[in-house]
Amino acid sequence: MLTDIEIAQSVELKPIKEIGEKLGLLEEELEFYGRYKAKISDKAMSRLKDRRDGKLILVTAINPTPAGEGKTTTTAGLGQAMAKIGKNAIIALREPSLGPVFGIKGGAAGGGYAQVLPMEDINLHFTGDMHAITSANNLCCAMLDNHLQQGNPLGIDPRRILIKRCLDMNDRALRNVIVGLGGKINGVPREDNFIITVASEVMAILCLAKDTVDLKERLGNILIAYDYEGKPVYARDIKAQGAMAALLRDAINPNLVQTIEGTPAIMHGGPFANIAHGCNSVRATRLALKLADYCITEAGFGSDLGAEKFMDIKCRMAGLAPDCVVVVATVRALKYNGGVPKAELSTENVEALKKGIVNLKAHVENMHKFGVPVVVAINRFGTDTDAELGVIDSCCRELGVSYALSEVFGKGGEGGMELAKTVCDVIDCKKSKFAPIYPDDAPVEEKINDIASKIYGAAGVAFTNQANKSLKEIKALGGDKMPVCIAKTQYSLSDDPTLLGRPTGFTVTIRDLKLSSGAGFVVAYAGDIMTMPGLPKVPAAEKIDVDDNAVIHGLF
Repeated sequence: MLTDIEIAQSVELKPIKEIGEKLGLLEEELEFYGRYKAKISDKAMSRLKDRRDGKLILVTAINPTPAGEGKTTTTAGLGQAMAKIGKNAIIALREPSLGPVFGIKGGAAGGGYAQVLPMEDINLHFTGDMHAITSANNLCCAMLDNHLQQGNPLGIDPRRILIKRCLDMNDRALRNVIVGLGGKINGVPREDNFIITVASEVMAILCLAKDTVDLKERLGNILIAYDYEGKPVYARDIKAQGAMAALLRDAINPNLVQTIEGTPAIMHGGPFANIAHGCNSVRATRLALKLADYCITEAGFGSDLGAEKFMDIKCRMAGLAPDCVVVVATVRALKYNGGVPKAELSTENVEALKKGIVNLKAHVENMHKFGVPVVVAINRFGTDTDAELGVIDSCCRELGVSYALSEVFGKGGEGGMELAKTVCDVIDCKKSKFAPIYPDDAPVEEKINDIASKIYGAAGVAFTNQANKSLKEIKALGGDKMPVCIAKTQYSLSDDPTLLGRPTGFTVTIRDLKLSSGAGFVVAYAGDIMTMPGLPKVPAAEKIDVDDNAVIHGLF
């Protein structure tokens, strides 16, 4: 059996110029990064701005196992399947982070015969967007520390610096550090923290900015610290926003690539959904809607995280409205939610599946609360039995939702044709009545309570003393009416990763809040979620290598 990377390396890619021509893009609207990658310039959006939008399809999922359940694979395969049934479709995805590539999940460009290519480039340095975001963030940090070193004319309190340095790598040793050691010449000593790049506010800003002017304004609005009198200090106060925007000049433009079967794909931005808002860029989605009749995008992790933030943050800010939501489920994840250990998920266990299927019900019902039609996609594995699939069939009938088996991993677009036809039928027959889960003008506490009760199923929300202190400061700065981005575990509907299935009676604990004034939302930290992940006992990096001919092996 071929590995993902072996399958990818066996494909003869089309020149990206041909993919662009297929979409109706002009050569002068593409900035080429070799033969198979290109950035799409502002010229394309300007030319296409009055074109009618296509249909927007969001792919999300149930709560996954630690290995993930093939949401990106399903998204890529659905795009390929749309082409198989004669539809004009484009895929809009996030860029992978190096953290999980070398950590537990490996690559994040799909799998099997439903991949986005060139997968080695996409999973590694791609077009340099992640590095540009990292550099822009860390430039602001360097300028702030230089401000302290050069006399601190703004009176910044080193104990109340909010912006953190970032690195696009899982490195737990950098979670808590001390900088400025080694004498006066090396700066002002202070405690600091690193976060992973995809959790940074600069990443969120890049994904939500509508153009370069908006990008620079948002960068200037980043709350970076407080002074000794308790007054806020923003990135614009240390004159960092111009240079940060210069570093992001090219990164703001979406990237054009292709699937194994030549379906166009735009990949841009990469925020995690468990610690950030989990959606690709607004610019990429808007452009994709102009270029095709169907835009298929995804949001990270389960619908309680990525999809909720897609609806309540991205759609609210960008004026988008999905026409259909595809909820990806697997037999093995449902058994995992029914209490089966990861090592035993390949063995038939109908009773555990019946117990865990409440998780699927919760996600479908939650998506219906946004007024959007739902299709369930069963990402089929070879170990799934007819008895187990029968349980899912009964569940979907009970819920009154259409579903389809997806075998895109092994069969490519052909294995997703049933799913593609089902999605198109639902869009044609059921009109979306999209609305966010909470109103714009609700207080932050009310928004958090709405998400916790309506989406997570919580009995209540508890705010720690630190959270209440932060909330008071956020309200004083006028951030009370912004959308909320809750950072929590992806493995449970609750904030406790051990509570699987569809837990009830639990309380969500908000331990702190942070105003992301540049991005335009408030981050609420629930449970013990980390903004700098660590590597597992056996990192995926151990299996990645490059041979004497410079061919990469071990990515999956």
